[in-house]
Amino acid sequence: MRFGKREGIVTDEITRYEEYLVREKHASQNTVASYLRDVTQFADYLKVRGPGLLEATTETVQSYMDWMLSRGKSAASVTRFLASVKSFYNFQMFSGAMKSNPAKGVTAAKVERKYPEILTSKEVDLFLEQPQCMDAKGFRDRAMLELLYATGIRVSELITLELDDLNLAAGFVHCSGKGRERIIPLYRTAVKALQDYVWKIRPQLVLDEEETALFVNMSGERMSRQGFWKIIKHYQEKAGIEKEITPHTLRHSFAAHLLENGADLRAIQEMLGHADISSTQIYTHVVKGNLKDVYQKAHPRA
Repeated sequence: MRFGKREGIVTDEITRYEEYLVREKHASQNTVASYLRDVTQFADYLKVRGPGLLEATTETVQSYMDWMLSRGKSAASVTRFLASVKSFYNFQMFSGAMKSNPAKGVTAAKVERKYPEILTSKEVDLFLEQPQCMDAKGFRDRAMLELLYATGIRVSELITLELDDLNLAAGFVHCSGKGRERIIPLYRTAVKALQDYVWKIRPQLVLDEEETALFVNMSGERMSRQGFWKIIKHYQEKAGIEKEITPHTLRHSFAAHLLENGADLRAIQEMLGHADISSTQIYTHVVKGNLKDVYQKAHPRA
């Protein structure tokens, strides 16, 4: 009976933590799901191996991380767990349920930092040229890819755009994601591609006059993440680009190319919707690495 009561308390605490992540932190669905999964798995571990979730100690957290590694979990997974559990216990301190954070001071296994893959300007041009504007699908796909590279928005933001978010006369798009709203300008080619799609193609695809989605599939319904992923992979194969291209690749390329051409890091942060400048600074390392590669290949004495 006592064990069941404790289990109920843990469930309540995790539920309150979920509400905190969504309402207070405005965390994305992926972040919420990831944090809750890590904390729940830790709670399951503690049911048979240690104290309750709210009675955990620094040694408990460390032993669980060691157990994860012994079971073949990657250093990246262990590091993510530590971030999740630190966030959970910070919330418990904030709510008054705990006086200290048992995960504070615990260090995770060192993870080799992987910098994002970016395309060269020529590769971007090749990729964006793949959709042939000869039918409805070609016009729509060209508009989506141009918008993605023009703005650097996330794919989740792309597929949730409403028709009213687009202002073609002024040349900008209104985007809201992860609780941050921003206005991002569009270059002329992107505006033209969007004009062709919005004025000529979208009316042919949309069957329901009340449909507000900017981008729809061939059935006239809002484009899904899975549907867009297939589009990306199709055009990567068609272009013959060996680099692995994901929907995020154009976002990374957008940021790196702006930085290469002298854009201010704070301006890039604002357009990307990063809450912390440190998330944007990763592109300085990417650009420096690319410049080094160019130097080694091009300098006659390198």
